[in-house]
Amino acid sequence: MALTTTPEQTRRPPRPVRATRRGSGPGAGREGLAGYVFLSPWLVGLLGITAIPMLLSLYLSFTNYDVLTPWPEVEWVGLANYRRMFTADPAYWHAVRVTVTFALVAVPLKLATALGVALLLNRTWRGVGLFRGLFYLPSLLGGSVALAIVWRSMFNADGAVNSFLAFFGIQGQPWVNDPDWALETLMVLAIWQFGAPMVIFLAGLKQVPTELYEAAAVDGAGPFRQFLSVTLPMLSPVIFFNLVLETIHGFQGFTAAFVLSNGTGGPVDSTLMYTLKLYISGFTDLEMGYASAMAWVFLVAIGLITAVFFSTGRFWVHYSDGSDS
Repeated sequence: MALTTTPEQTRRPPRPVRATRRGSGPGAGREGLAGYVFLSPWLVGLLGITAIPMLLSLYLSFTNYDVLTPWPEVEWVGLANYRRMFTADPAYWHAVRVTVTFALVAVPLKLATALGVALLLNRTWRGVGLFRGLFYLPSLLGGSVALAIVWRSMFNADGAVNSFLAFFGIQGQPWVNDPDWALETLMVLAIWQFGAPMVIFLAGLKQVPTELYEAAAVDGAGPFRQFLSVTLPMLSPVIFFNLVLETIHGFQGFTAAFVLSNGTGGPVDSTLMYTLKLYISGFTDLEMGYASAMAWVFLVAIGLITAVFFSTGRFWVHYSDGSDS
């Protein structure tokens, strides 16, 4: 008796369609190669200007390299540079104190000035764009040598600042040559260049909904209360961003201190910033191994400070969607 099969029994399941991997076609290799070709200038710069010099610097920090010694004769000294830095170099700790003092004073005042000016310029007055440009102009000069030279001439004993004070019968000071005022002169220069954070604050103020101010006004909040309860919380991400950037920038200050002190950190080491101390150790005293150790300690310190900001930011940085940083 012959067996018969129904159409359902003879129907085979459809063969699975093999999914082709994206980018696995014949032209994928050429596209990948083209991508690396276009990236090659950046990769060469990363290796030649950043990665390899950093690794060499790390190696030199464990040697007594002094620029004049040939590479084969460089002596490995282990942690001697780091021990000297922390235990046998009073000038190093003085540079740390000067730099921390500068950052703790100049950075908050710079941010407060930038926020205050941004609040004043967050209006629709006629010509407000011109004032925004004028206030931002000093930041375009950055840490230029020309600006530092002009600043030194202004604060000399016979400079423009003392001439202005003399017009009102006020006795001036030799600001840049007085150990009690030289660092404050650098702080004033840093605070005066508040244009960059000001622009960022202005952008943040534009994003604050006007409905929040209207609701606060209905509840009876005055301008100061609106600033505390609406403006500051809504600006907290922008404040955090500016705080991190300006703190790092404050610790990296070099050009103004170098020019105002003629590269010595004077008078009486009152402007001996950390980076200036590093420069003197490496390029004046020719202790490149010791300077490399200072650079790596500086890198780790900046990283730790940034990590502290990010770890504590969740307690005071709030976003419009209700999330924390």
